[in-house]
Amino acid sequence: MFDLPIEGEELFVLEFGDIVNYFSLYTTTLFLFATAFIIIAIIARPERQTDIVFGTDAIYTKEINPENLRFQRFMAIACGLATLGAVSSGDLFNFSLFTALIGITNIGIVAGVNNRYVLNAAYNYGIVAMVATTFLFGGAATALGTCGTLSIWELAGMGMVPLAAKMFLVLGVMGEGMAPFYIAKAEITRAPGAPYVLMIHVSSLLIFLRVIEIILTV
Repeated sequence: MFDLPIEGEELFVLEFGDIVNYFSLYTTTLFLFATAFIIIAIIARPERQTDIVFGTDAIYTKEINPENLRFQRFMAIACGLATLGAVSSGDLFNFSLFTALIGITNIGIVAGVNNRYVLNAAYNYGIVAMVATTFLFGGAATALGTCGTLSIWELAGMGMVPLAAKMFLVLGVMGEGMAPFYIAKAEITRAPGAPYVLMIHVSSLLIFLRVIEIILTV
């Protein structure tokens, strides 16, 4: 499969029967990017978040609940680990599973903000993410029913996966990756603990890039 243009050079292969986990130049780049942001989430200490008033010298210090911040840090790290699984998975089921987990942890990061408008946005995103999960696993099930395997390694370059399965996977990732839209809608980037929102943006970007690789590969 490494003769495909999008994959690049083969770096590592680990076989579990017909499920083959692999690292190409493309997936390794995504993996390292997610790892860097996990490290940032671990070492970041945004307890003293401040706001600068535009056009003045005024600076306001936010009151941040340490319990909420610890919860958001935990969910951000969990989101990063799920992203590592999604970008390195060698089969469609595990990719769908880790992508759904990213959606759940994204909701957790947002739900750590005690603000009515933010929680309302998290609720709406949760509904979208649940619907998207149906498409994700529907895409994997359609591919399994048609091809008899979920292994990306086995399906690479064969063109056997039906267009409907690919469309389901893309729709599922679009739903799970909609979190940044709701973050902007609720202006959560100015809420306490907002630095962990970066993990939501990173995970959404990486699962979009990974599903593009999968669609072009299978």
